Amino acid sequence: MTETAREKLVIVGNGMAPGRMLEELFEKAPGRYAVTIFNAEPRVNYDRIMLSPVLSGEKEYEEIIIHGDGWYIKHGITLYKGHKIIAIDRDAKTVTSDHGVTESYDKLVIATGSVPFIIPVPGKELRGVITYRDLDDVQAMLLAAQSREKAVVIGGGLLGLEAAAGLQARGMDVTVLHVMPTLMERQLDPAAGYLLQKTVEERGIKVVTKANTKRILGEEKVEGIELDDGRIIPATLVVMAVGIRPNAGLAKEAGLAVNRGIVVDAGMQTSDGDIMALGECAEVGGMVYGLVAPLYEMARVAASHLAGDRRAAFAHSDTPTKLKVTGINLYSVGDFADADGREEIVLRDATAGIYKRLVLKDNRIIGTVLYGDTADGAWFNDLLKRGRDISEMRDTLIFGQAYQGGSPLDPTAAVAALPDDAEICGCNGVCKGKIVGAITSKGLTSLDDVRAHTKASASCGSCTGLVEQIMSLTLGDTYNPAAVQPMCNCTDLGHDDVRRLIKAKKLKSIPAVMQELEWKTSCGCAKCRPALNYYLVCDWPDEYADDYQSRFINERVHANIQKDGTYSVVPRMWGGVTNSKELRAIADVVDKFNVPLVKVTGGQRIDLLGIEKEDLPAVWADLGQAGFVSGQAYAKGLRTVKTCVGSDWCRFGTQDSTGLGIRIEKFMWGSWTPAKLKMAVSGCPRNCAEATCKDVGVICVDSGFEIHFAGAAGLDIKGTEVLGLVRTEDEALEHIVALTQMYREQARYLERIYKWAKRVGLDEIRRQIMDDVEKRKAYFDRFVFSQKFAQVDPWSERVSGKDKHEFRPMATVGFNQAAE
Repeated sequence: MTETAREKLVIVGNGMAPGRMLEELFEKAPGRYAVTIFNAEPRVNYDRIMLSPVLSGEKEYEEIIIHGDGWYIKHGITLYKGHKIIAIDRDAKTVTSDHGVTESYDKLVIATGSVPFIIPVPGKELRGVITYRDLDDVQAMLLAAQSREKAVVIGGGLLGLEAAAGLQARGMDVTVLHVMPTLMERQLDPAAGYLLQKTVEERGIKVVTKANTKRILGEEKVEGIELDDGRIIPATLVVMAVGIRPNAGLAKEAGLAVNRGIVVDAGMQTSDGDIMALGECAEVGGMVYGLVAPLYEMARVAASHLAGDRRAAFAHSDTPTKLKVTGINLYSVGDFADADGREEIVLRDATAGIYKRLVLKDNRIIGTVLYGDTADGAWFNDLLKRGRDISEMRDTLIFGQAYQGGSPLDPTAAVAALPDDAEICGCNGVCKGKIVGAITSKGLTSLDDVRAHTKASASCGSCTGLVEQIMSLTLGDTYNPAAVQPMCNCTDLGHDDVRRLIKAKKLKSIPAVMQELEWKTSCGCAKCRPALNYYLVCDWPDEYADDYQSRFINERVHANIQKDGTYSVVPRMWGGVTNSKELRAIADVVDKFNVPLVKVTGGQRIDLLGIEKEDLPAVWADLGQAGFVSGQAYAKGLRTVKTCVGSDWCRFGTQDSTGLGIRIEKFMWGSWTPAKLKMAVSGCPRNCAEATCKDVGVICVDSGFEIHFAGAAGLDIKGTEVLGLVRTEDEALEHIVALTQMYREQARYLERIYKWAKRVGLDEIRRQIMDDVEKRKAYFDRFVFSQKFAQVDPWSERVSGKDKHEFRPMATVGFNQAAE
């Protein structure tokens, strides 16, 4: 074909997608087109996904070039480097660059890629604020890294983490700010996100999640970042990696159809029959893409159409995600969000830092998340793409392709297949062969025996399941595992082991617990999440942030839900004492909100019943103005301290029971406990406050204060046990607080104090609280410390706007609206 007969193909952009398109086109229709490329960057085509290794120093720019100058010469391509197209004249069928070059076309391909999103905060224009998108950005970061000062990367997605790793490798002190609770939340579930954050932090990169940037500080150049919570993070370099947008401005100015990106059909055709678009700037089927696999598929389709084969069509396919940071292996593909009708299979190996999750629907894989061990990623992706029914391999599927035998396998087959030198217990370096040998040679029959003789499972306990499977394989039907009641179906561990391991392994978040203790599910359930939330609140009061979503509805909205969907509100009345001002405030609330029922409770409080959920903040605001705080009648915590009038008024009173009750309640309110906690103080042995059926009670006597505990007056009826006698109010308070803290630290979630006392032993409790002065004071001090963070009125917080979404009424949508 002569030069004059060749069609003129002009390409705007010289990225990976048009480069691949040309490779395909030259194979399918060699010599058909005279090709001209305008590249805004002053260089040839290079592999953008390898910019991170260039930043980290693992590669040089020359190593990531895809098409060198010789390739363009070989194929007769005219390449304008550093020419940005500023206008498309569709009528004249020409394009014009910012250098004044105008070129005509028969076919035009727009491949302008994407532009980085710049968060609109004050200071974004300062020197030292850059994005991470091309080689120029990398060179700017490399120049800044020579200072070896502080860098902040805004964005904990793929690009942000790769930038952070590269800058850290270049010697900078790096902090990553991410607005969401977990890293890479679009590609990873919370469990894998936690593991990723842990690995990143272990590399010396600081990570701050839930971080909203308020402004970038500095006069002419960057000096730091201020978050919306007031924290200031010093920095001389700020890298914005918060996302990209299709670069569709040129197409829009030319009058092409543009939505999020340049709208194209499945053949990459725009609204103009002579113009195509592909790559990150294109929108096909309502979707835009940023990963290389779909971009290369676009390139294949576009090349086919340019070559005259119009049968090729782009079809969406889930694309795996990988992080290009040496030593961090992650893989995700498909849909792994929670939804009805879905199941999941989860494998965790805390010692090896491995997490695997498969999401199933109708016995087919629809989503995969792998961390640490990604060897089977391609196999899982193939099963996903083919929609294969995995029923026959379901029990062993999570172990990967190597453990599939073409027929149903026993769940323990994976363990049976392990070689004798396979390490089972990483903490103590115990292999499978040693465990089997000890069981057979020493006649071991229990997990405790195996722990004693081999040390396997004796440390962190995360390998307990594997050890028990080995015992089952070795002993057969004679093996009878210890009857430890698991917390729930998400774990084989009981409450006691979980509490022990949280402290021993210093686990300070729910994702950390689930990963390190090898939870069987990705996010837990309604049984384990509230329990874990309590254990973490108790053990790490100054570090753990209470997880709102892990509480039951009453604790989420700080009121008790009733059978009709309304709520009851119980303001706290210290020791059951009130006054006319408080009563008037309650009456005003009753009138203002038309409260249908007001009732005095058995705990000497006033209960307002029938309040609509959306009215709760307003009710609390009015009560708060009168000095009320939440009575926490809904809480697993201190609810009431009931009192009698005591020596101030009663002829039989021996001590100021009212004053002591008020003192105890004001000292201990706000604290969370494993189950509800009710107290009472009676001024004499006549016991008018009914202190001998409470969780903790005090009977005032002439010689001091007799402390009782472990009573019950609900489904179970039980009188209290006597803890001991103390002489002063101060001693009474110290002993009661220490007892409560011991209960807080040792009891299982939802275990009432009388059940806990029976389990651990009354004598042991008396020994620690009454006889061991140092231990008692230590308990007391830990409770006092925790109260620094617990004594915050939840009503006042919600009046100020916290969790305001919880109290918004649901919208009413009519059928017509729904149809629209």
